[in-house]
Amino acid sequence: MDRLKHSGFYKLKFFITPEEFKSVLKLFEQKQAQFSCTNYAQTKHDQNQVYEAYKTFYQYFTVQEKPDYHPFFVYSISLTIGNGNSGFFVRNESISFPYHQQWAEDELPYVMLSFPKGFQIDLEDEKGKYYIYEDIREHQPLTYAFFDEVGNDIKKITKPLRFLAHAADVLQEQKPPVRISKNAMNDMINSWIFKKYKLVMNNK
Repeated sequence: MDRLKHSGFYKLKFFITPEEFKSVLKLFEQKQAQFSCTNYAQTKHDQNQVYEAYKTFYQYFTVQEKPDYHPFFVYSISLTIGNGNSGFFVRNESISFPYHQQWAEDELPYVMLSFPKGFQIDLEDEKGKYYIYEDIREHQPLTYAFFDEVGNDIKKITKPLRFLAHAADVLQEQKPPVRISKNAMNDMINSWIFKKYKLVMNNK
């Protein structure tokens, strides 16, 4: 059971404009973060390439006519903070919502930044080798503090995403665990996906 004690990830789910994302990238620049694509070659991207990739992903969901490409935004982020290497993972994910008694064929976007809660410790006893996960906050307090700093930065410009979707014959409020900025909200209201499914943003 000990192995599972610190399993899972700290997660931050959000949708902000490319310009707002650029200011978040500046925090990573200070930590000399390296962004690698998750392809076989682990291609490294600089901040401009990461920004352009995010912009392409963002625009897919906020333009008025649906584009004919598929959005994709996935990176592993390596950091050198304190005495060792550590890192985060960032990827695009999506929110399902109902549309007339079934799930809509399209989904709303967000980006998830994640950081593992566990730090693997290799051990050995009379039964052989095994490992346990200890609390990452004890082993990498500076990286955890940085994750917290990025989270607080994003939380300052966002609020929980709330929108109404057509479930059966009624408009039903959706409450995904995602945060959205006011500017991104305004862009989404005029997007093809909101028009197609007659979604209503609850921007109180």
